[in-house]
Amino acid sequence: MRASDTAYTALQEDILEGRLAPGTVLGEVGQSERLGVSRTPIREAFSRLIAAGLAVQHPGRGTVVSDISLEDVDRLFEVRIPLETQAAGLAAQRGTPEVFTALAEEFRQAKLAPEAESHYKLAARMDEAIDTSVGNPYLSTMLANLRVHLIRVRRLAKDQPERLAESAAEHRDICLGIASGDSQMAEAATSLHLRRSLAYISELRQAEPVPSP
Repeated sequence: MRASDTAYTALQEDILEGRLAPGTVLGEVGQSERLGVSRTPIREAFSRLIAAGLAVQHPGRGTVVSDISLEDVDRLFEVRIPLETQAAGLAAQRGTPEVFTALAEEFRQAKLAPEAESHYKLAARMDEAIDTSVGNPYLSTMLANLRVHLIRVRRLAKDQPERLAESAAEHRDICLGIASGDSQMAEAATSLHLRRSLAYISELRQAEPVPSP
């Protein structure tokens, strides 16, 4: 792996995990010393972070980790709903039923003992299975870029066990829809899940407004 790829991966993970908070100034010298690479790969990594929307260039401050808030949810879901719905429908046409039947069973078990970290790891595996089934790099790239920002928004929301259990059941329905080979069923299950997720976050935002960092 190139030094710039290593730096970008490390910086992206630090931003997504909250170790580099919104508003943090990313100094070339400091990050170069911290990550053990020269300043040229760091500059390349900064450029990629800016292109991905994870950082911005501020006059007088340099490269800064971009802000994120629950207010960004509506715009993200405007893009997420049509893209993920289409991906699920294509996966129903092209995917291997056994893969999604197995995932559906895992989600059924996850519903019985909901836990945030394991839930999101399982959801990520479902996303990977859908991407593989669809076999469209253009669609997969757009979804990958979108999911990065959704991870940041998710950290602002509260992972309530009740909602995690509901989400597991909704993911199970998506997997069963894909496994059935019925595109309309897969798309309907995906749309329902995403709209319920949006409604949940919207209710949270109204009940406890979270200011932009």
